[in-house]
Amino acid sequence: MAVGILLGPSLLGWLAPGVQHFLLPPAVLPYTSVLGNLALLVFLFLIGLNLDLGALRATRRAVASVAAGSILLPLALGAALALAMYPALAPPGVEQLPFVLFAGTALSITAFPVLARILTDRGLATTRLGTFALACAATDDALAWCLLIAVTSLATAGSPMDALTALALTAALTAALAAARPVVKRTLERAARTSDDLVTVLLVTELLLAACATDRIGVHPAIGAFLVGATVPRGVPTVERSAARLQAVVVPVLLPLFFVDTGLHTDLAALPAGQWGWAALVLAVAVMGKWVGAAGAARLAGCDWRWSALLGTLMNCRGITEIVVLGIGLQLGVISANLFTIMVVMAVVTTAATAPLLDRLTRNAPDLNAPSPAGVPVTALPNTPGATR
Repeated sequence: MAVGILLGPSLLGWLAPGVQHFLLPPAVLPYTSVLGNLALLVFLFLIGLNLDLGALRATRRAVASVAAGSILLPLALGAALALAMYPALAPPGVEQLPFVLFAGTALSITAFPVLARILTDRGLATTRLGTFALACAATDDALAWCLLIAVTSLATAGSPMDALTALALTAALTAALAAARPVVKRTLERAARTSDDLVTVLLVTELLLAACATDRIGVHPAIGAFLVGATVPRGVPTVERSAARLQAVVVPVLLPLFFVDTGLHTDLAALPAGQWGWAALVLAVAVMGKWVGAAGAARLAGCDWRWSALLGTLMNCRGITEIVVLGIGLQLGVISANLFTIMVVMAVVTTAATAPLLDRLTRNAPDLNAPSPAGVPVTALPNTPGATR
């Protein structure tokens, strides 16, 4: 994320515009944008695939309450802040309601993929704390994407009835994808007898068709790719192999092009001096809303202060998912370039701070695989077979 910003007008374009034009000539930028958006679709498919909806249905009350707290409080605070920002930072012609709802939704995001990587790198992913945090983040992600579908429908609709129609059509598409899972599973298993390459082609074709469908509905194409990932049959080895191959190519090779495109739209130097105060407020509301919402809900659910503080810190990780959501808002014209820049700064700061704060809070900590000292029962936490750390 940071490299994409540094390659843009915020640093390289400001210090050495000639070098920037040499590295990113204007003639190449349209192709960079197309490849970056294709990578975005595949990445959203992978996010949906990594959301275990069966596990979400079985989440414990504590997980649901923490996820709700980490969504609702930043959503409410973000919406209140957006009301104040609307005169100064809303794009011309954008109605107040979609602007306010989008800003609130953007501040309530948690990056499940980045959080999983941070916990895995520290050997915490299979601990009670890690599985609990990941279950909360997965639930948070599912709720946030539902909110985003509603907000994008409202933003692109000409009237409330158009928004309801877009929501109904998106719900119908989701139901159709879910109902088709047995047929899709048999088709993929039959294709796997030929080659895994054919399975990959079929999956990419399905996500592109769904992306076209949601685009025609009036919702962002990325939503269609996400829905395919969320509804694709689970437990099919060839699907897992194809997903691993897509991730190995798209995430390290093509997805950076999306961040380069994002960086070209992030111009810190162009942000007026008077709007840096808004940037500080956005950062403060984002951090405190997430931390207080998640930590407070965890405390009410029976977690002790250490667990609550850790959960509040972990749920503040916004990462790639936040950048994706902001990019959708910018493409739809719901947020201005200046607010996009402000929120990208917030996303980078909160993501960069997560790992160091986690290391500090877990230093000399008791066994994080044990139940909370305040008495959260083991049955209140997600079961993790083989959690031995």
